[in-house]
Amino acid sequence: MSSRIELLNAGLLRSDGRRPYELRTLSINFASQGTADGSVTFSHGLTEVRVAVLGPREAKAGSRRETLHDRATLNVEVQLAPSGVGERRRRGRGDKRLLELAATIKSTFEPVVQVHLYPRSTIDIFIYVLQLDGGLLPACINGSTLALASAGIPLFDFVCAIAGGVHGTQPLLDLTTVEENDVPSIVVGVMPRTGRVTLVQMETRLHMDRFEEVFRAACDAGKVLWSEMRDALRERISDLVETLEAGPGAFVAKEVEET
Repeated sequence: MSSRIELLNAGLLRSDGRRPYELRTLSINFASQGTADGSVTFSHGLTEVRVAVLGPREAKAGSRRETLHDRATLNVEVQLAPSGVGERRRRGRGDKRLLELAATIKSTFEPVVQVHLYPRSTIDIFIYVLQLDGGLLPACINGSTLALASAGIPLFDFVCAIAGGVHGTQPLLDLTTVEENDVPSIVVGVMPRTGRVTLVQMETRLHMDRFEEVFRAACDAGKVLWSEMRDALRERISDLVETLEAGPGAFVAKEVEET
């Protein structure tokens, strides 16, 4: 169903005031979450996800049959908050949409995480969607990249994802929910240092000429995201080094302050 909101006006401004290629504001918070080895709350515009990574660790007794002798097994679980995601019905863990989303995230990271370093072990990624306004898959992927890195799990590269679409003949980047519902769109995940593409997802039909234009713009946007995500991670590492050098008391105080 088409939206009654004007997605792009004569001045090439979108409904939220952005230019066609302009990205929404990022917010990255590395506050600790329970017993997680790495965690982050990642916001992209009004879309917000909380990601916790546990592992690598020995598989539980009931799931040891699923472990691999030569590498770690990645497990991904996605849950939606009861409110804030615009869902009329509550989606449980067995919901088909959430299972497909988790499977896509898992397949995206399997060639990126250096799983060969951790045979017979598991790495669990838990994603909790707090708010949703478009770009759910990119937010989950970007948040997972940062959470894995903060857990100290070696990656071949970052994965930076963004959604793009076409309104008429005009490409758009970083789509909101209203835009996702109205325009043909794709999600692209890139490994910025190597230039490799680890994800291309398209659930709507898009002309080949337009696809190439949006794809190239999304790859360029991935490098912009990489710069911001890398800077946030470096700042986190720098803060941890400073607090560790200051002693255990300062480290505890820092963790309490962030939470």
